[in-house]
Amino acid sequence: MEENKKLKSELGSRAVDVIENVVGTFPGYRRAHAKGNGYEGVFTPNGKAAPITVAAHLQNEAVPVTIRFSNSSPIPSHPDALSPVKGMAVKFQLPDGDVTDLITVTIPLFFAKTPEAFVDIVDFFKSAKDGFPNLKELATIFIKYPECKASLQMLKEMRSPASFSTCQYYSIHAFYFINADGRRQAIKYQWEPDAGLSMLAKEEVAMLSSDYLNEDMEERLQQGPIGFKLNIQLGGENDPTDDPTVVWSEDKQVITVGQLSITKKLDSFADNLLFDPTNITAGIECSEDPILHFRHRVYAVSYDRRTHNQ
Repeated sequence: MEENKKLKSELGSRAVDVIENVVGTFPGYRRAHAKGNGYEGVFTPNGKAAPITVAAHLQNEAVPVTIRFSNSSPIPSHPDALSPVKGMAVKFQLPDGDVTDLITVTIPLFFAKTPEAFVDIVDFFKSAKDGFPNLKELATIFIKYPECKASLQMLKEMRSPASFSTCQYYSIHAFYFINADGRRQAIKYQWEPDAGLSMLAKEEVAMLSSDYLNEDMEERLQQGPIGFKLNIQLGGENDPTDDPTVVWSEDKQVITVGQLSITKKLDSFADNLLFDPTNITAGIECSEDPILHFRHRVYAVSYDRRTHNQ
């Protein structure tokens, strides 16, 4: 058991090392989603999740939240338009003083279903760092990890969003809700923007500043709060809970369980705040997804290095 735990910890460090080898090291910054801004707001549950979970922030009481919107790139100086995948991390302040996190991105599936695959695929991108990727290596990756094709194709087709507030965000991973009777229900999260979905054409992107998303959020907040609905998708017997490279079928029941209202940008946002997808609370359990648990170890390594200005 201890040996297995040690190997998993070493793989987390190796994953961060590989990211640094591919893009470089930027002391003090996250190893992914390096560029981001913090906001504050309020989450108001509507009680519709109460029959399937006892989680305190999903009952009937509004709770304060801290939100971080970010680019996915590990390079903090990357212009917003060069990083089409965006992140939305939310930290809920629970009534008992504890916190729980929900981390989502603008793509509904991941490119790897095991930690080993993640390290191999990220390591492949070294061949593309200074030019075109090695096609022989790319073919080898696709043969070894055919499950990565769907997400890479989706990434290829993604356009830059008009705003952080006009994206739909997905948890990628499955979780279990636990109700008062101990019944477990597999779910996935989705944030649905009140402003509707809006992407940019290539010619529009060329006219924007490198920091256009931050500028857009400041303008929108001057007009009033920015809103998102929190939806949960209910999983069925045939929906995998251990594979983030697979999207659940769209005909699954979706329930709106609350409303997020973002009210203010945090000018003095402490970017050493740690958001962890496995930081859950009573009434929620992590699924068997190995990537979900792997992220906990990778984030811990990244957090340790950036808080030590490494």
